[in-house]
Amino acid sequence: MKQAAFGEDNRQLSPREQLLRRVIDAIAQTMDLYGANYSFGQLYGIMFFEDKPMTLEEMKQVMNMSKSNMSYGVRSLMSSQMVTKLEEKRARKDLYVAETDFFQAFRNFFTLKLQREIDVMQEAMGAVIPQLEMLAQAGDTPEEERLSCSRDLEKLRHAAEYYRWLQQFVDGLKNGEMFGGPGAEQH
Repeated sequence: MKQAAFGEDNRQLSPREQLLRRVIDAIAQTMDLYGANYSFGQLYGIMFFEDKPMTLEEMKQVMNMSKSNMSYGVRSLMSSQMVTKLEEKRARKDLYVAETDFFQAFRNFFTLKLQREIDVMQEAMGAVIPQLEMLAQAGDTPEEERLSCSRDLEKLRHAAEYYRWLQQFVDGLKNGEMFGGPGAEQH
């Protein structure tokens, strides 16, 4: 795409670029809905339509962002596996490319987010459930507290069941077994 600031007047962009800006904005809005920074969504959208790998300097020019913000954005997109750093370089500068397979981008983005949720919740529940069980069974625990612990344990066991199911879902998503995307088995 033309190396111009994202906020630049659309009259200076070609008709194709003007149309693509609408999709880029939609990608950014969508990523924002799921907790990704809006401007990082714009960057992903721009890279998605770029026909060649980009350097940080090129991204900085297109996005009109500081180099530190651009670097942070690229690292964030790389951690979500939406952008990959290539082994090759251009004029000793690192090159980056966006994942253009939406099925794969979806799997990458959501499996990482969901796996983090699972890990955080399972760690917390794993630490709390045994202690609540001991509190509920302790002879010196007042009856009202014991009943509250029992209710809490029931809720947490139900949550644990959900997180076991969610782990199976994430595993299926990682393996491409969900949603029948290209290359996935139909279930």
